[in-house]
Amino acid sequence: MTPRSAKPSVFAAGCSSRDNLCLLGNKWSLLILRALGGGALRFTDLHQRVGGISQKMLAQTLRGLEAKGLVLRRVYPETPVRIEYSLSRRSQPLAGPIEEICRWAEKESSGRR
Repeated sequence: MTPRSAKPSVFAAGCSSRDNLCLLGNKWSLLILRALGGGALRFTDLHQRVGGISQKMLAQTLRGLEAKGLVLRRVYPETPVRIEYSLSRRSQPLAGPIEEICRWAEKESSGRR
């Protein structure tokens, strides 16, 4: 977006709104956010929940979602250290629409067998 007064638009090259949309559009982000919609999860639990994702890709996607403020990473000072991931306040409005998109995808998949 060039002028500061211009309204954000996902169609405008260079607009940060497009970056946000692209982050949600990657293969794993919606699945991770949906899994976290049920509450905080540890890395291993999240890895088991999201079938087919490698540990490397899960870690990379979580870092991206955390950097954008959509996922919170909480470290508990225990031995061994416990780390949990959860939806941030910023991403909570996405939980409903993501759930609906996933339900639609599952319904479409079951209807095409």
